[in-house]
Amino acid sequence: MSKPLPQVLATVSLVGALQGGFHECSQLALLRPCAGRRGQAIQINRERRHMTWLSYPSWLNAGDNAWQMTAATFVGLMSLPGLAVLYGGVMQKRWSVNSMMLTFVAFCVTLIVWCLWAFKMGFGSPIAHSGSGIFGAKGFLGTALGEPGSVLSHTAEEGRAVIPSITTGPDFHFPESSLVYFQFVFAAITPILALGSVLGRVNFKAWIPYVALWITFVYTVNAFLIWGGGYFASHGALDYSGGYVIHLSAGISGFVFAWVIGPRLQRDREVDAPNNLLMLACGAGLLWLGWNGFNGGDSYYAGADASAAVLNTNLATAVAMMVWIAWDYIYRDKPSMIGAINGMITGLVGITPSAGFVNGWGAIVVGAVDATIVWMAIRYLSRTRPFRNVDDTLGVIYTHGIAGLCGGLMVGLLADPAIVEYAGKFGTNTPNLPGFTGLLLGGGWTLLRWQAETAAWVIAYTAVVTFIILKVVGLVFPLRLTDEELEIGDHAIHGNEVYPADVPTLGGPHPPTWQPTPAAVGGTT
Repeated sequence: MSKPLPQVLATVSLVGALQGGFHECSQLALLRPCAGRRGQAIQINRERRHMTWLSYPSWLNAGDNAWQMTAATFVGLMSLPGLAVLYGGVMQKRWSVNSMMLTFVAFCVTLIVWCLWAFKMGFGSPIAHSGSGIFGAKGFLGTALGEPGSVLSHTAEEGRAVIPSITTGPDFHFPESSLVYFQFVFAAITPILALGSVLGRVNFKAWIPYVALWITFVYTVNAFLIWGGGYFASHGALDYSGGYVIHLSAGISGFVFAWVIGPRLQRDREVDAPNNLLMLACGAGLLWLGWNGFNGGDSYYAGADASAAVLNTNLATAVAMMVWIAWDYIYRDKPSMIGAINGMITGLVGITPSAGFVNGWGAIVVGAVDATIVWMAIRYLSRTRPFRNVDDTLGVIYTHGIAGLCGGLMVGLLADPAIVEYAGKFGTNTPNLPGFTGLLLGGGWTLLRWQAETAAWVIAYTAVVTFIILKVVGLVFPLRLTDEELEIGDHAIHGNEVYPADVPTLGGPHPPTWQPTPAAVGGTT
């Protein structure tokens, strides 16, 4: 007869105490009769297996890998749903669905391109392996781009992450797939930011090939030159999280795109009111907190510099938003929600190039100066040519282009050599990194010079190649929607409305109740 469960538990406890054998009896064995062994011991149903497997290789640090994937997810949330919701709320309601669809499609296209060939172009081995001169292994063109290739094999996904041209700093403690995804979300958000310049008239069909070509020929080049160990990186240019690679290039490309395809309808420019401020606020909140991963993940380690970057990011943003509101009051304007969000974005963008290179006082200066410059630019520069002649829907050239430019230049002014991203090993002559000193902290002009030259390259190259890509895409698809589609909006393009007036318009072919009035023929009637 089997013993009652309490007696079995008591027997197990006694035997475990006397013979150290409690671990040999599984929980399942406790629920079935156990035969005696030597009159006292319990006979177990199976022997314990001695595991010989490892959860991960010795080079992988679980904390660093977990933070890198978490930071990447934060940045991904800035695009989806962050910018999708923000765009869907800030545009007129007949453009809400289109704005969100363009955002989702850009995210998808970038991921496919990134995994098939673009990641290696931005962070792989340089196209020049030897030689001298401008095309050589240390020349400008030889270090302007990586060799294209996929990252889909098992070794590429599970092997140790490496950026071949980066020769300083510690080895990565996470797999290549973590690096690929982390850098992907940065690549994806760049054309999505530029999208803000052309909302309300860009052709959905043309947007798809444009994103693929822009990532391939613009983003990867700037990324390799500045982040991948290319020419500007090797000469000391600093861009902590993308003030140049992402925001400056997004502002320039968006401005060129808006210039090429022309303005929105006159009535859209005159009645430029958001359809849902709640969606706008939610999207802005996702952007702000998502930026903790944007700047906090770019040291590639869950260390002290990542924490400093997160704090600096939030501090600069808070200062920028309040300075923006202060300028509204100084000029006797009402502090609007849209204006405050512009101030918030300006602060986030401005601190991005320097988040892990400046101290907290520097972050305050960055937030105040960037907000002031961008606020003044929107108020005064927008009235001058060529800005007044280009319909930049959401003012991306100001809140991202000018803000990113100013933030990058302030690295050359405010970089603190005591802020350590990577510490040299104790007892060696290895210096702490990056170790650069801004001009206002006693450093020379060298860093500021390279920051300015890098910015000039990004502006010129991005503008020219974006223009060429648009002309090429325009040979296949019209870049601009037809007049009829511009009049109707979402329903003409996607068959949906963000706030359907009746059930049939939820997705069917039924036209909306409002139709454009046909133009009079042969004079007035």
